[in-house]
Amino acid sequence: MKKFLLSLFIACSFFAKAQKIESIHVNLYTDSLKKGTFNYINIDGRMANGKYIPLDSSYLIFWSSAGTFNGNSLWIDRNITLEKVDIKVTLRSNPALFKEFSIYIKKQPDPVLKTMDELMKRPKAKNKKPKK
Repeated sequence: MKKFLLSLFIACSFFAKAQKIESIHVNLYTDSLKKGTFNYINIDGRMANGKYIPLDSSYLIFWSSAGTFNGNSLWIDRNITLEKVDIKVTLRSNPALFKEFSIYIKKQPDPVLKTMDELMKRPKAKNKKPKK
């Protein structure tokens, strides 16, 4: 019985078509990198059947001219003085498939957000049109 199941599994594996990644695409959520935080680098793989799947560091090798990768997330130090970071992403199963791109580093500081107390204490805006 065990030999039969093993031979059946081997026979089925010859006929099964493994999905192969044909190309990789960069799909960024932002136009710049923030200092002092992790910046997620979203990479999608286009399969042979035309569908897209998200790729992580188990599929990809990440390299950057500055910062440190932890999975798909790039840490940019607060003290960096560069204008942009060059990134290269290579498919582990096929090193001929890679993408190189640059992302600029955000120059303007983030706005200071109001606290919940500040939001709750502000006066309500009066409607200019009376309700009917």
